[in-house]
Amino acid sequence: MISSLLLAACQEQDSLSVIEEEGVLKVVTRNGPTTYYENRGSGTGFEYVLASMFADYLDVELKITPVYGIEDLFSHLEKGRAQIAAASLTPSLERNQQFDYGPTYMKVRQFVVYRRGIAFAASVEDLIGRNLQVMQGSTQEETLQWLQQEHPELSWTAPPKLETIDLLDMLENGEIEFTVIDSNEYLANKGFYPQHRVAFSIGDPSSLAWALTSKYDNTRLQQKLDAFFEKIRASGELASLIERFYGHNESNTQINSQTFVEAVEAKLPEYKDLIEKVALEYEIDWRLLAAMSYQESYWNPRAVSPTGVKGMMMLTRRTAKEMGVSHRFDARQSLRGGARYFKKIYQLQADEVEEPDRTWFALASYNIGRGHLEDARTLTEAQGGNPNLWKDVKERLPLLRQRKYYSKTRYGFARGDEAVHYVQNIRHYYSLLTWTEISKVRVPPPKVVEDLLPPAVAPFYKAL
Repeated sequence: MISSLLLAACQEQDSLSVIEEEGVLKVVTRNGPTTYYENRGSGTGFEYVLASMFADYLDVELKITPVYGIEDLFSHLEKGRAQIAAASLTPSLERNQQFDYGPTYMKVRQFVVYRRGIAFAASVEDLIGRNLQVMQGSTQEETLQWLQQEHPELSWTAPPKLETIDLLDMLENGEIEFTVIDSNEYLANKGFYPQHRVAFSIGDPSSLAWALTSKYDNTRLQQKLDAFFEKIRASGELASLIERFYGHNESNTQINSQTFVEAVEAKLPEYKDLIEKVALEYEIDWRLLAAMSYQESYWNPRAVSPTGVKGMMMLTRRTAKEMGVSHRFDARQSLRGGARYFKKIYQLQADEVEEPDRTWFALASYNIGRGHLEDARTLTEAQGGNPNLWKDVKERLPLLRQRKYYSKTRYGFARGDEAVHYVQNIRHYYSLLTWTEISKVRVPPPKVVEDLLPPAVAPFYKAL
């Protein structure tokens, strides 16, 4: 009776009031490319940035807590340690009975994934008797439970504390044959695992949403969430955020990723120190300069294109002269010239263009020239788009190939589609370099203690 009274008293409290009184929004999340990770001393990741935007909307500080596994997320919500779980979650039928959810913000499918050369499946029947593993307490496990009613022999394992990255690593190493993950997580991670393939999808399409604490009343918090998501949808901020974290992965193939990963191991070590020094000299992220130089020449200082551009950064004769480069085949000179030219056109971008779009605009200008980019921005505005957002401008750049559009521009015809691919490739390579570095120091999930105990002792441990 006392416990029931305490629970009722807690639920009468208002979660938004708690946030406002403390001046802190407490968010629990998972570690990974789609959610939250540390990069160069600060947090990033789709869910982290979205949560930061909501904290700013509430005019409070953000406290982010990463945990391992789905169960830990909901444990934090249940105990009131966090008001929101922002962790790439799809509402489940079971948890809908206990937890509230905010507005949905992205549609996803559940993909059955395998590693090429190790396993293959074309239907659910092909998964029977195979080594299938998913996250414990996930909607993927819930979907498999529904499928098991139709296919009683279907089985899987779902150890606690596992994350998507752990499952994909096990898939890559041949420790498991199949896993099931949401389509957005597959898209964000496919570049890191170029041998992974989608077999088929299971269940119905669903949408991602934030889960809310069950300790307090969420009526006012949900109203704030509704208003916030309506605002960022209307402004285009949500679409821009989705494009920022997922857009560059859509057009990149596993072949591109595999070739790049091989080059990172075989060729990058030869030039990495030089790239880092030049990047530091011009205050550019070395991974961006590395991605640019790979896109330009595949890290070949003696590269020559049919149009006569040369060197590591494929400089034209005119640009090389302007940037003080006397020998385009000299790797140091080429990198310095390319970095200097990129910094120049970066600074020339319109004041209204903010990061990260400013960098994408500068990359497009590096490829086709600032004049053509400005033509695309003008065209974007004329068609009702936002000329300061890459997601809008990249849709109009390919139109510069068509006479009915380029005939009305100042600088005329341009291969705008190539500029889009150029930017998307560099973003993809930059993402691969970033997460590869982070994964080297990533702390693995904690071992489950009973798994380490002798079989005769484990039952006594569980009884404690």
